Amino acid sequence: MVEIELDGQKVEVPPGSMVMHAAEKAGTYIPHFCYHKKLSIAASCRMCLVEVEKAPKPMPACATPVTMGMIVRTKSDKAIKAQKSVMEFLLINHPLDCPICDQGGECQLQDLAVGYGGGASRYEEEKRVVFHKNVGPLISMEEMSRCIHCTRCVRFGQEIAGVMELGMSNRGEHAEIETFVGQSVDSELSGNMIDICPVGALTSKPFRYSARTWELSRRKSVSPHDSTGANLIVQVKNHQVMRVVPLENDAVNECWIADRDRFSYEALNGEDRLTQPMLKQGGEWQTVDWQTALEYVANGLKCVKDKHGAAAIGLLASPHSTVEELSLAGALVRGLGSENIDSRLRHADFGNAAPAGQARWLGRPIAELSQLQRVLVVGSNLRKDHPLFAQRIRQAARKGCQVNVLAAQAPDWAMSLKNVLLADSSVWVSALAGVAAAVAAEAGVQPPVAGSITDEARAVAKSLLGGDQKAVLLGNAAAHHEKASSLLALANWIAQQTGASVGYLTEAANTVGAQLVRAVPGQGGLNATQMLGGQLKAAILLNTEPAFDSAKGAEGLKSADMVVTLSPFKANMDISDVLLPIAPFTETSGSFVNAEGRLQSFHAVVRPLGDTRPAWKVLRVLGNLMGLPGFDADTSQAVLAAALPGVAGGSLMAASRLSNSDAGVGPAAADHSPAHTAPCVAPIYQLDGLVRRATSLQLTSDARGARA
Repeated sequence: MVEIELDGQKVEVPPGSMVMHAAEKAGTYIPHFCYHKKLSIAASCRMCLVEVEKAPKPMPACATPVTMGMIVRTKSDKAIKAQKSVMEFLLINHPLDCPICDQGGECQLQDLAVGYGGGASRYEEEKRVVFHKNVGPLISMEEMSRCIHCTRCVRFGQEIAGVMELGMSNRGEHAEIETFVGQSVDSELSGNMIDICPVGALTSKPFRYSARTWELSRRKSVSPHDSTGANLIVQVKNHQVMRVVPLENDAVNECWIADRDRFSYEALNGEDRLTQPMLKQGGEWQTVDWQTALEYVANGLKCVKDKHGAAAIGLLASPHSTVEELSLAGALVRGLGSENIDSRLRHADFGNAAPAGQARWLGRPIAELSQLQRVLVVGSNLRKDHPLFAQRIRQAARKGCQVNVLAAQAPDWAMSLKNVLLADSSVWVSALAGVAAAVAAEAGVQPPVAGSITDEARAVAKSLLGGDQKAVLLGNAAAHHEKASSLLALANWIAQQTGASVGYLTEAANTVGAQLVRAVPGQGGLNATQMLGGQLKAAILLNTEPAFDSAKGAEGLKSADMVVTLSPFKANMDISDVLLPIAPFTETSGSFVNAEGRLQSFHAVVRPLGDTRPAWKVLRVLGNLMGLPGFDADTSQAVLAAALPGVAGGSLMAASRLSNSDAGVGPAAADHSPAHTAPCVAPIYQLDGLVRRATSLQLTSDARGARA
């Protein structure tokens, strides 16, 4: 450790640290704009000038390495004078439009100008004006005259998003931040540029001019989209969600969120919201009260059970539903005597399931993805399926991690890839068997199966046999593959021989939780494909739209006597007989279990819209109307305690609850015959009902180019 004296206080920091790091450790604030703890050091704003003893002039704290015995003064007359001089220069060209600026109230420049700015300007020349730019539907660059050239947005694109979409052109007072040749900003992480911009140059286009920051109340929540479980701060005004920003949690999402976490809130206030129960009578939809709707459902389920038996009743649930909702959904179906419940709507190999009471998972903590030295990713469009996992692996790649890929198309992950093994999805089992055979040949062991060793397979094997921190990760396409069991068996063998962990990236916010609370068929139950194939007489659809969320589609449900949809939106109207309005994640309390097995609970941040009710309450009342036992919980916390006893919020699941074992298939039994169908994988902005209805997200280039 290196010891320095900072404002008379002794501080120890690791060698290579900067004065800014020492100040952070000591709790001393040094004003700054361009410095950000997650980005490289630019030292371009000069606001952090401090006095260093024996230095001839003030030095930038963010770019001055510490040396043993260094004496630093951050509040001396020399330091303060330097900081005030820099602030005067920064304000020379800055427009005086704080009253109409969206950044007003949370602007670093505004805050520091109070402490370091002058009462009047000595500058009398004309101020520069920068022409506005249109860079897409998410980020507004309408007032780039406010830009102070800190280059945070440029460095974020290069280092975190992996795509340098913004850069600085020209020099001096003619310098501008802009895209190349008038292109739009299309990164799936682009909204983070809004957060890190210290002034009002980059602002949120959907939020623009809709509220003042001091009018907003702030409440914690958890993202309901992908399996990261990103922590959010939802900002609310007049019982309406106005903005979503990240809540820092280094173990999960650091200080970033994906654009679909940030902008999907638009759907919460959209015209497609369902606010009252509805029944279809004579082909026409009629609005009814809750009592009428629930009694209609209860009587309909009883009639189907009496006429066709309990096996004719089934429930299809979205893995974006909460632990509480899925737990009560399973209790409802099983209380009626049926085992027909499934949340694996896009799967094709239903034999690939964890043992009862356990779940497939990531195989390691999310934070450890940043420390990987070798990784093999099988069947994933990593950058679009899991933007924040991709960001962590991108950081690992910047530090030398060798990223190996088995995919159907050349991936564009905005990171350096060591080896890419291209193969049509129908022959992925054979391709992975080739990698296993190459690992066996390199390690001098008996191969588990016969496989042709190509040059690419040998290169992947050599990569995996090096390094220490290693992982074999199976993506959404591998999980939804027709031969998912064979892929997992081979992945487990490769991981065992190379000393790697094996895990599923997992698709949705609660894919792991759905397995833990048995939102999967029991003994003799029908899986999602069978239920959607027309084998049900009564179907309950929880928070899902089979036409978009399943590989099979919704045609098979048209032959059912009754279809009940529980959704926040007017969904499935062509096949449903009853629509029950349930609360989205912002209007209900609940819990998700993310890919690493971390249970994260959240509360409602706004009151339910119209006559909307939390789904767990609707299911509880439905169970009461049908006289089923176990439906007496009066809070979502009580439902959670019964569903996952002994698990505290924020904690990781015990290893006994998580398993990526190959369910007895074994690599020797891997099926090498070509698959007949391609895996069903949702595009980035078609993953769930919220993102499908978020207007701004649907205007992005990713949404326009999406193919189901």
